[in-house]
Amino acid sequence: MIDINCDMGEGIGNEAALMPYINSANIACGYHAGDVATMRKVIALCLQCNVHIGAHPSFPDRENFGRTPMQLSEEEIYTVVTEQLIAINKVAKECGVRLHHVKPHGALYNMAAKDAVLAKTIAKAVKDFDASLIYYGLSGSVMIEEASKLGLITAAEVFADRTYQSDGSLTPRHQSNALLQDKAAVVQQVIQFVRQNKVQAVTGEEIFVKADTICVHGDGAHAVEFAKAIHQKLNEK
Repeated sequence: MIDINCDMGEGIGNEAALMPYINSANIACGYHAGDVATMRKVIALCLQCNVHIGAHPSFPDRENFGRTPMQLSEEEIYTVVTEQLIAINKVAKECGVRLHHVKPHGALYNMAAKDAVLAKTIAKAVKDFDASLIYYGLSGSVMIEEASKLGLITAAEVFADRTYQSDGSLTPRHQSNALLQDKAAVVQQVIQFVRQNKVQAVTGEEIFVKADTICVHGDGAHAVEFAKAIHQKLNEK
């Protein structure tokens, strides 16, 4: 069964409704959204539903929800990621559970998918903090390459509710065709990921993607509907 992950603790409030349909939660660590209370609440829900607990570190940018690119030094990136891992790990320990994975958020993720130096810096921060953590990164990107070079376990991530460019990158959110809004189209894309290791780009061509984990964005308007439909389709006998 393929892993389904979801970004959570971002102030949307739909975590309880999503939990039955996912395997892994990427929990905001306070820098783009969330705080100690939300981390504790989502971790408690994860424990009830046997969902893996992951960190979702971001640029320090609550004003823009972590979705605006920032130019920080390698040292600053390392510190920003480490601080967020420390914060959520403290809450996890208080709840008696270990972190399972790390998935960067928003602009930090998208920049790292194309910038090897940034990708390596994030991966080094993760490894130095806890080398047993699984690193979730964009399938086929330098995020996976650099984390693998450092010896981290990686999970190649694909996106159920996003469209793709011909180079395997995600269509930028500012473009009108960046998000899939139709449930049938989302399920069809997931099936293509799982059965064919392919996705149809917005240009019409099919590109190869390795799919270890599938993301459904928790802040999407149809998040619960999409997660339920994907879960049901992947569990059909």
